[in-house]
This record gives sequence, C-alpha cells and structure tokens, in this order.
Amino acid sequence: MPHDHLPAALAQALAARGYDTLTEVQSAVSAPEAAGRDLIVSARTGSGKTVAFGLAMAGELLEDGKLPFARFPLALVIAPTRELALQVSTELEWLYAEAGARVVTCVGGMDPIKERRALHGGAHIVVGTPGRLRDHLERGALDLSSLKVAVLDEADEMLDMGFREELEEILDATPDGRRTLLFSATMPRPIVALARRYQKDALRIETTGGAQGHGDIAYQAVAVSPTDIEHAVVNLLRLHEAETAILFCATREAVRRLHGSLAERGFEAVALSGEHSQADRNRALQALRDGRARVLVATDVAARGIDLPTVTLVIHVELPRDAEALQHRSGRTGRAGRKGTAVLIVPSMRRRRVDMMLRSARIPVEWIEAPRPEDIRARDRERLMDKLRAPVEVDEEERALAGQLLAELGADAVAAALVKALASSLPAPEDILGSGGKGEDGGPRQGFEGSSWFKINAGRRHGADPRWLLPLICRIGHVGRADIGAIRTAAAESFFEVSAKALPGFVKSLRRNSAAMAQDGILVAPSTSPTEHIAAGGGPPKPRGPKGPRKGPPRR
Repeated sequence: MPHDHLPAALAQALAARGYDTLTEVQSAVSAPEAAGRDLIVSARTGSGKTVAFGLAMAGELLEDGKLPFARFPLALVIAPTRELALQVSTELEWLYAEAGARVVTCVGGMDPIKERRALHGGAHIVVGTPGRLRDHLERGALDLSSLKVAVLDEADEMLDMGFREELEEILDATPDGRRTLLFSATMPRPIVALARRYQKDALRIETTGGAQGHGDIAYQAVAVSPTDIEHAVVNLLRLHEAETAILFCATREAVRRLHGSLAERGFEAVALSGEHSQADRNRALQALRDGRARVLVATDVAARGIDLPTVTLVIHVELPRDAEALQHRSGRTGRAGRKGTAVLIVPSMRRRRVDMMLRSARIPVEWIEAPRPEDIRARDRERLMDKLRAPVEVDEEERALAGQLLAELGADAVAAALVKALASSLPAPEDILGSGGKGEDGGPRQGFEGSSWFKINAGRRHGADPRWLLPLICRIGHVGRADIGAIRTAAAESFFEVSAKALPGFVKSLRRNSAAMAQDGILVAPSTSPTEHIAAGGGPPKPRGPKGPRKGPPRR
C-alpha cells in the first residue's frame, strides 16, 4: 500500500479516494516527530489541510485500528463558517468511515434540536462553528470532558470575525491533557497569544511557501473608471469563460446588485451573503457543483471555506481590506495543483495604493487593460473553432438529420446558423471607457482630449453617485456611455466630462429636453473641471475646525 505508515483504516480510505501521494502538509503532520505533539500549522488554502488534521489526530482516536465506543466526543474541530464546517465534516466522514466514526456537525442555520439529539446519541468527532458550539456547551448538550484532540481550523479568520471569547470558553471546557492543533494561514499577535495559552511545546509546521502568495495563481490587475467596474466584470467573465468563477464584493447590497445585473445579462449566476438562509446557500453551492450555475457572487465571509475544484477565476470586484484578505479570497482558485487566475478591479484613483499593497506583500501582479469587445469576439472565435474541430460521436439518426440539413440548406447556411446559435447563447460584451481620469503622465485620458465639463444639481447629499448619474446623463443628452468621461461628485452637485465628438449632439439634446428637465428639477450647465471650480472658490464650504480660546476680555 502507498500509505503503509498510516493506520490501515485511513490508508484504505485514502487509496479509495485516489490519494497516491500525500501533500506536503499531510506528510508533515503525520511524520514521527509530530506524533502526540501540539501543532501550529501554516498551510495555504487548497493544500489538503482537512485531511492533514484528520491524519494528525488518528494516534489519539484509534484503538487497534478502530474508534472505540464513545459516549462523549473524542475530537472537536472548530471552523469559522457553516460552509467550511460542513466541508470538514464531509471529509472526515469518508476518511474515518472504515474506522467506524460517527461525525456530528453543529453550525448556525441548522436545527439545534436535531444537533442536540445527535450529540446525545454519542459522537466520536464533532465539527462546528464557534457560536453554535458555545450554545450547545452552555445548554449542557456538548460534553467535552473526554476530549483528546481540539482542532482550530483557520484560526486567524475566527479571531478576525470576533470569535475570541467563544473560542476561549470552548477550550477552557476541555481537559488539560488534550492535544491542540492550530491551523492558521497567518500568525498575527492574537494567534501567537492563543497558542501560548492553550498549547504546550507546540511544533511549528510551515508549508505556505513564505510570502509569495499562491504559486498556482496568476494575479492580474485592471485599472478602470469607477463607472466601468461592472462592465469590466462582464468582459472578464466573457473573456475567460471559466467553468466556475467567484466574484467578491464587500457588502450584501453589492452582492445583491451585481447578481441581479449579471442574471439580467444572461449569466448563470448565484449569490451568497449573510442574508441567505442555509437552504439557499446549499442550493447555490449545489448549482455550482452540478454545472447549472457558473458564477458565484459572494461576500468574504459567505465564501470562506468554500471548496469548488472547478474554480479557475476569482474577480475582486471590490478591493480586499489588505493583502491577507486578498490571498484568502484568491485561494478559492489554484487549489491542489490546478492553475487559476485572480483579477483585481481597481478604481483608477486607487491604483497607487493597490500597487503599494501588492509590492509590500511580494505578490507578483500583471497590470492589464480591461478586455474590449473585439478581444472577446476574437476569443469566442477561437473557442468556437476548437469546439467544432473536436471529434464527436454521432449516431445514425443524427447523421441522417445532418445530411438532410446539408441537402436542403447547403453547407454555408448550416455553418452560419450554427455560428449564430452558439453566439446568441452568450451575453454581449460591454464597451469600456478606459481607466478614467487622467493618464499616467497626468494628461487627459485617451479619447477625451478637448473634452468639455458640465455640472448637474445632484451631489452626495442627494445620494448621487456615478452609477446612477451615468444613465441619467446618457438619457437626457442622448449619448452613449463611451461619450462620458470622468464623473466627480461634490456635496451639492456633480461634474462630468463629455467627449469633443459627442459635444454638439449633447448640447442640442439639452436644449430640446430643457422643459422636461426643469419639470423634473434637473439642471445641467457648462462648467470648468472640478479642480478649477474649487480653486476658483466654488464647491462646498470648507469644514470649520473647533474654535480656539477667545482672545480679549469676556463679553458682558
């Protein structure tokens, strides 16, 4: 057997799942020097760490190759999210199936009564999220007095999510002699403090490959105008046509908005955020696994721990808070030796900041232009030709139908109809305005030399932002999105740029629509650029600072 150094039950399970060799982290935790010791393990996402800690705790759980009868749990695995906990449970169930393991999962969003019944019936391994485990512990449903191994999976993320109090309460309820395995992608100070408190003589295992990020992930960055972010997402999806793609947003609202926009365009997309029930989340993930959906729009927390082997593209629609979050997000692709691409969509005014973040984290990135419609159509032609050139098996009925079509319509018409049918099933690419604002040399953006500025009586205090200003401007001026350049919002008004080519038609439309605009309370007028306007004394008043002590005698 290829894994003869492992317990027979686990070796058989690994062989049945096609594990010819162990990954680096799996080999490290099952080495003789790691046996029986507390472990601090840094392993990159997708390296097989669930199987790794399953192997690591075998020495404490198995007796004569089998799990003994257990009234109370022998092993506890704590994970930050429901999805990760469910995934861990699934992995441990097949790994310990031959050993007769009973695995119970306790996560938020599931029926707590059923979980308590399952715990009462006895379990060898309990997997759960911090909040739900603490709830069961306080209610007396979870007894940790017999625990031999405690595993903290993605401990850094649990602390980031504010679960320190729950983790400490749970670990304080475990026996002093238990073994503690701590898995964390990074080692910030809170993790170090946690390890010192709950571990003894811990062995440090580092398999992350340093600060180089994920070696199987190609990082790219696209600088676009803020008004073009959604268009860039559409074009990136169309350019790559990934089997599965994950799009990361910062808020539930952003997830909702982007998911709706993609679905409207014809993308097979599902959404995950904190507002979705567990049943909704399970349906979304199943749709991705069986191919009914190809795009997942999600927040960071919702997508934590999701393991979809077909993910080859990650798009950071809204920027992550730091380099660690970037790598956690990007780690949904490039897993287990597969190649993946992670693309950051960067508002042009934040390019320098993003560049500095990537350099400081030593993450190599390629800055690229946003895909243009012509780029996508060229890629579509390549994919179509590859698909048509691929050998196919046809039966006699299909061959007869093909012959009939050729005889009635001719080869040219059949080929044209086939191309049209395949092309019509794909969402149309979007026009991209460019990076927005000034170019790298400080001059006007390409295509907007000699442009004119206008102002509109809607600013931040009215809830205005470029996303809804752009369609309004296009409608009242009868111009296309490509004719509008930068949009700058101030407190009481907003400024926008009109290309020289579109200016005559824009002005003519304003005059024609002036009466209707006045009825709607919309006022548009020529202006200087926002910078010149403010320099000349326009714009909102400067904020007043706190008053200092008044000079002179007091007033009477």
